[in-house]
Amino acid sequence: MIPEKILSPFQKFVKIESFSGILLMIATILALAWANSPFSESYQSLWQYKIGFTTQHFELHKPLILWVNDGLMAIFFFLIGLEIKREFLIGELNSVKKIAFPLVGAIGGMIIPVALFFILNKNPETLKGWGIPMATDIAFSLAVLKLLGNKVPLSLKVFLIAFAIVDDLGAVLVIALFYSGQIKFSLLLIALALLAFLYLVSYKGYYSKYLGIAFAVVIWTLFLKAGIHPTLAGVLLAFSVPINQKIKTDEFIDNLTVITDNIKKATVLQKPLLSKEQIQEIDNLEDWTNKYQSPLQHLEHNLHDWVAYWIIPIFALANAGFVIDSSVPLDLNLIVNIAISLVIGKSVGISLVVFLAKKIKIITIPNNISTNHIIGVSFLAGIGFTMAIFISTLAFADSPKYIDSAKIGVLIGSIVSAIVGYLILLLKNERQVS
Repeated sequence: MIPEKILSPFQKFVKIESFSGILLMIATILALAWANSPFSESYQSLWQYKIGFTTQHFELHKPLILWVNDGLMAIFFFLIGLEIKREFLIGELNSVKKIAFPLVGAIGGMIIPVALFFILNKNPETLKGWGIPMATDIAFSLAVLKLLGNKVPLSLKVFLIAFAIVDDLGAVLVIALFYSGQIKFSLLLIALALLAFLYLVSYKGYYSKYLGIAFAVVIWTLFLKAGIHPTLAGVLLAFSVPINQKIKTDEFIDNLTVITDNIKKATVLQKPLLSKEQIQEIDNLEDWTNKYQSPLQHLEHNLHDWVAYWIIPIFALANAGFVIDSSVPLDLNLIVNIAISLVIGKSVGISLVVFLAKKIKIITIPNNISTNHIIGVSFLAGIGFTMAIFISTLAFADSPKYIDSAKIGVLIGSIVSAIVGYLILLLKNERQVS
């Protein structure tokens, strides 16, 4: 049974992610239409336009698409890091019992698609794309669930989000270990030392968003120059944000009462301005509010809309556009491999491992989640759009001729997974009604 107090924020989260999935779809269609229109040259030239600066001893001059993939996506991964930390400390992953169900699903959903990719792969040059079918796009998958309204239990949405977070953690590790460049250990050690300092001051109870931003810029740059993909810096920086409040609710309410009384007693000017006493109390209110809010929760709340409504759609607009041209050679085997690995690998991997774990009593599945629910949501997990395209750009950065094929495979696999998963869940509910 899910406590009532978490339903409202959780349902708001689902709503945000669902609408983000719709924006993602619109951005994808727009990117495809733009890349295949008479204005296709402007699409390519826009994302290849270089921005940055160069000095005698330092250069940071990159195409716009890399600022999106390395810069904006670092903010996306920072948010993922905040979510992972929260879930492991106080959320749906904070105990062995809670984590068992989504964890086994996530393990099956990562291992089987990768194994299937290796089995189906026929070209040694495309072998490095094995990480593409691993991750689940939480925004798209929740958008499909949203279409079913209240026909699916909330606990199924919790399961989808929980194993998607574990999936994301797995994808982050894969990117760090297998899709980073040649490592410059001296720069990496400096970055890790700065991270250690942030962790230490956070542990001591001190947190400053301005200090955090300054360190984040430096650490991101060091990761980039060290050959480690800078999105990993986003995740590691998130772990330095404290989750604890400096004051508890009772103390905040007491001070809020005092501030309210003081404002009532303060001088009221006849002009549309606050008196000195009122300004002082407003400043006190801001100070107490900052102490009352968890820095992690505050950051997560503020970033969520930006990531969902801006960063992810911009990423899709920059990366989803590929030219559909018969004269451009495509790797059919890679397209089919990725599509099958997403559709079959995810659905079979998650369902099989979950049912096996239930059989040997490693996990307990909530009573309101049926076999068809598990199968349906396992297909939805094959919607790998954002992370799968992102890993495609990393895997074939040195082989651009395979990137379009990989994107087509991701698009086909994601669409088929969405349709099949939706129909299974829809039919399940229609049978219940009849």
